[in-house]
Amino acid sequence: MLKKSLALLFIIAVVITGLFSFCTHPEDNRFVSYTVNPNQIALYYKNNAGNRYGSLGNLKSALAKKGKILLFAMNGGMYKPNHSPQGLYIENHKEISPVDTTSGTGNFYLKPNGVFYIDSNTKPHITTTPDFKATGVKCATQSGPMLVTDGAIHPAFKEGSPNVQVRNGVGVLPNGKVIFAMSKEKINFYDFARYFKNLGCKNALYLDGFVSRMYCPEKGITQTDGDFGVIVGATSN
Repeated sequence: MLKKSLALLFIIAVVITGLFSFCTHPEDNRFVSYTVNPNQIALYYKNNAGNRYGSLGNLKSALAKKGKILLFAMNGGMYKPNHSPQGLYIENHKEISPVDTTSGTGNFYLKPNGVFYIDSNTKPHITTTPDFKATGVKCATQSGPMLVTDGAIHPAFKEGSPNVQVRNGVGVLPNGKVIFAMSKEKINFYDFARYFKNLGCKNALYLDGFVSRMYCPEKGITQTDGDFGVIVGATSN
């Protein structure tokens, strides 16, 4: 009887430990992350006057004039030399820039690349570009490469690669929330992708590198500079 009781207690302990591990994020001090409900997220490019926001500080000031508090902001994807979005960009259900399915050089074209979007039901998605369906989309930004696809790290990434840079990206957590992350130091693609994978993200997308900036007072980061195309932000609504 004692043996059966001990065995039962052991099984319960294992289950509880497993549940705890699943519900908590593994610590990695090389990164700073911000988790948010998708209904708080919006994409920004130009104001009503047609002028590009450019910096995180400009966006913060513009939103403050409308009575909104910016909780978080980050550059939201790659851009062309004229700062227009590279690839697909949808804002408030309106397509500003079409999807790019061509081939080329650079990180954007390290396929599979992908799209981060929020649908009309305020559900977040990250999908490869070929799998993206432009129906019922509230906002979307295309970038590349995919960091994690269907739970697998991008096959081109190599562990220990010397190709390091400050990087930022986005993933969708198992609970349906969105997590944005930026490295505090120069990091290679493999380690960055593994960070999202370890968080349980089935899919994660690289947004950009080198120029990466984050505004997140909650985490003690208040970078307000930058000269971007698309910016992703979260407000208190």
